[in-house]
Amino acid sequence: MSYELIVNSTPTGVVLALMRDKKLIELHEEKISNDFSVGDIYLGKVRKVVPNLNAAFVQVGYEKDAFLHYLDLGPQFRSFDKWVKGSIQGKINTPDLAKFKKEKDLDKDGKIKEVLSANRVIAVQVAKEPISAKGPRLSTEITLPGRFVVLVPFSNKISISQKIKDEEERVRLRRLMNSIKPKNFGVIIRTVAQNKKVAELDQDLRTLVENWQKLHKELRNSRPPKRVLGEMNRTTAILRDLLTSDFTGITVDDATLADEIREYVEHIDPGKSKIVKTYSGRINIFDNHGINHQIKASFGHKVAMPSGSYLIIEHTEAMHVIDVNSGNRKGEKDQEANALATNMEAASEIARLLKLRDMGGIISIDFIDMHERKNNKALHEHLKKEMSGDRAKHNVLAPSRFGVVEMTRQRVRPETEIKTAEVCPSCKGTGEVTATILVIDEIENNLKYLIEEKKQKNISLVVHPFIEAYLKKGINSRQKKWFMKYKKWISIKGSDSAQLLQYEFEENP
Repeated sequence: MSYELIVNSTPTGVVLALMRDKKLIELHEEKISNDFSVGDIYLGKVRKVVPNLNAAFVQVGYEKDAFLHYLDLGPQFRSFDKWVKGSIQGKINTPDLAKFKKEKDLDKDGKIKEVLSANRVIAVQVAKEPISAKGPRLSTEITLPGRFVVLVPFSNKISISQKIKDEEERVRLRRLMNSIKPKNFGVIIRTVAQNKKVAELDQDLRTLVENWQKLHKELRNSRPPKRVLGEMNRTTAILRDLLTSDFTGITVDDATLADEIREYVEHIDPGKSKIVKTYSGRINIFDNHGINHQIKASFGHKVAMPSGSYLIIEHTEAMHVIDVNSGNRKGEKDQEANALATNMEAASEIARLLKLRDMGGIISIDFIDMHERKNNKALHEHLKKEMSGDRAKHNVLAPSRFGVVEMTRQRVRPETEIKTAEVCPSCKGTGEVTATILVIDEIENNLKYLIEEKKQKNISLVVHPFIEAYLKKGINSRQKKWFMKYKKWISIKGSDSAQLLQYEFEENP
């Protein structure tokens, strides 16, 4: 399994495409104005306290007040609030917490009106970005994420990722971190810290402590609303979380940005910077790597799969609904086996699409009905396995008696929406058609079905002259590729009476 990051620099920001084995799995857009990102720390002012919700609304500079629930204050809120006040007023002259006297922890069953009041100045961290008509969601349980560890101020707890199973390694990491972490700082050890050397972990921890020092400096004499510590940009955040030995390449179409990324990669993984390449081709970098084609195929209402089956994705106010259809897929020995194969393929594709489109909240998936319990169990386990690599928190329930799988996925930023429908060339905008680039994929899927399933021998394809020209273009034309694949010559006829996206297969006598 290999990962590759393609970075496209645009006038409005940077678009990042993460590829796994040449297949698009994540798409991020980092705009020039990148305020209110997850992880940013702001100095805000409480606008009002709502006892019925056990929450408060905080002004942090966004057009809508941000939401802070009592449970998101964290047990160490009193200690953190005392430190923030002292830092603003200049009474606390050092970011070091070794001699800091901690306050009593908050009661988890307490009331927010007992802790906060209107016009109170507090430091908060963005937990969820603004979504739709909602402002950001906040937390005062501050965490500073690094590559190998997460620093948690005002705590002494050392937590280790559950994905690290080796008990000997867990003991080593705990002992090591206990010896190097500063006093009154807790640490969460991430999965990628497994088998890492002391020097690497120590350097990562030092970087996070430096960020804490920057926060202390920015707080002095500050007034709300103000961003006092920003999360690193999306590009470096992805590299921080994902850069492993499986990363084979980072291609950037901007030389200055490439140098910045190269410097960061060298900092976090010395000797790895050689994988960063600068793209200087004439055509768009996303077109060159086939990413724009994958975007068109993955963000529509209908998403086709290689086997001929497809997904229908609907978005409602309450949830996302995904319908699995077998289409013209066939080939298994019976209906049950065919349903299982289709569902397994769909589960893998759905796991990819949820991450790619950043779909969160409640998701309902209508798989094809299967009658055998073992098949439903196998589908459930397969979907959980495919979702295991998703960094967003999620919960997948077993299929219901109707073959419906319900799941939830954490929503931390707005869903990625890309309009793939195009203005219809016939009605000039009163209606829409699916992305024209996908018509070739549709033709090829149907051709495969006719030859392999229907066993048709002499086939002609009738299309618009523009499509005919495209299919016959070049030495290695689509028509010749079909001949090499099926050992049959597919005749292509251009018809002036055919509309641009219209096509028809004919069986020759």
